[in-house]
Amino acid sequence: MGWPPNPPPARVAPGRAATLVSSLRFAWAGLAYVARTQRNFRIHLTLGLVATGLGVALGFAPLEWAVLAGIVTLVLFAEMLNTVVEAAVDLASPAYHPLAKVAKDVAAGAVLLTALGAVVAGLCLFGPHLLH
Repeated sequence: MGWPPNPPPARVAPGRAATLVSSLRFAWAGLAYVARTQRNFRIHLTLGLVATGLGVALGFAPLEWAVLAGIVTLVLFAEMLNTVVEAAVDLASPAYHPLAKVAKDVAAGAVLLTALGAVVAGLCLFGPHLLH
């Protein structure tokens, strides 16, 4: 036996990624899944890209870019969490249940709230540029 002794092979809990690379692959697979299957995610992604193009055309300052990136990310994140809630609820309660409806409705409401906030923030970001 050499020194230092070889450590035992790392054990990975079931459902866990063994390496950082595999973890990143799973994350990309999640992004690809939501982009492929969720219409509202694609709508919000498209609107985020349009807003980004408009920001380029208007010559956004670094702080404006930071705010825009945060807003777009927040809305997309909310859509992804909504998808997670829907999938988990469907798995746990395939039959109709009033609490399953509450969970899904509240998750959808969170997306609506972030989207409305994004509209208000967008008016504040783009309004001054477009009015001049």
